[in-house]
Amino acid sequence: MRITGISTHVVGTPWRNLTYVQVHTDEGLTGVGETRMLGHTDALVGYLREAEANHIAGSDPFAVEDLVRRMKYGDYGRAGEIVMSGIAVVEMACWDIKGKALGVPVWQLLGGRVTEKVKAYANGWYTVERTPEAFHQAALKVVERGYRALKLDPFGTGHFELDHTETLRSVALVEAVRDAIGPERELLLEMHGRFSPSTAVRIAREVEPFRPSWLEEPVPPENLKALAKVADKVDMPIATGERIHDRIEFRELFESQAVDIIQPDLGHLGGILETRKLAATAETHYMMVAPHNVGGSVLTAASLQLAGCTPNFKILEHFNDFADAEIKRVVKGAPEVVDGYFALPDAPGLGVELDTDAAAEFPQQQARFDLWAEGWEKRNPRGTRA
Repeated sequence: MRITGISTHVVGTPWRNLTYVQVHTDEGLTGVGETRMLGHTDALVGYLREAEANHIAGSDPFAVEDLVRRMKYGDYGRAGEIVMSGIAVVEMACWDIKGKALGVPVWQLLGGRVTEKVKAYANGWYTVERTPEAFHQAALKVVERGYRALKLDPFGTGHFELDHTETLRSVALVEAVRDAIGPERELLLEMHGRFSPSTAVRIAREVEPFRPSWLEEPVPPENLKALAKVADKVDMPIATGERIHDRIEFRELFESQAVDIIQPDLGHLGGILETRKLAATAETHYMMVAPHNVGGSVLTAASLQLAGCTPNFKILEHFNDFADAEIKRVVKGAPEVVDGYFALPDAPGLGVELDTDAAAEFPQQQARFDLWAEGWEKRNPRGTRA
């Protein structure tokens, strides 16, 4: 079996574009992969066009390791976010082909399952007025949908510092959400890497009574000493890793022991197998894995394949019930959360299919994600292609 070519489909939303790639073969099997970019979609599509000619076309889709190696190192450059994301979508599609050809789900090819269900946490649910009342009502709706965990960033436009008034407001939002979801559900707090260590520590102590299950990216991820400083002074698990694009770059993070949970993004780290290797290394450092997953349903399906065969897998992020409700029909067989959990898929490959006709109804947009603009989620209108 050989790859004859790829086709790329960009699905637009106001805050990011989802890039789906279908890998076609000479035996009629087609696989699908997905990633998402914030502001670099055209660069990704351009890279994929060149990679198709230089590395992908004519390759054996079963030889995943060889194809990844050639895409990563074959152009004699250092692979960054765009290249690793391009590798990821092609790699996922190859696993999809392999699973379909052999009639088994991908997790079966990666060691077999260690669980039958995967806990999910809701994200993308709090694009409402930034008041305790609005957050409380929105959180209640999450609970009504059966979720047993949810995440939020309550910190507004805070950057490096968070003044006294905004601190009180943010803490009130956390309190309102905890009140809505009760003591038995998990509450996860996101900081988006925006604060200084002293500010992160101060905020962590303010929200500690509401028992967050983790504090995510309290400081910019590239400064490990700053991260360790926070970890040493707060009494809650620290999570990070979504903006690291090569598993080799996690080495110092492991050695520092500054985090408890790593959050690789399969769509940026080179795909399923690269992330599986990273998870195995994390296991030797007694760290849990909770992938960053703000893409669409194909990326969710790929992340579930990893979850199924990973002993130290903790929980999976899920946006598709909230921020992506109108585009869920782009993917047939999209994974669904029932009573707070995904069932491990048992269909061959990734278990999903891209509906290209539906995808064409959501063209690429001039997407905008701006943490520093108050209420950007509500004000940003549906854009046009960049």
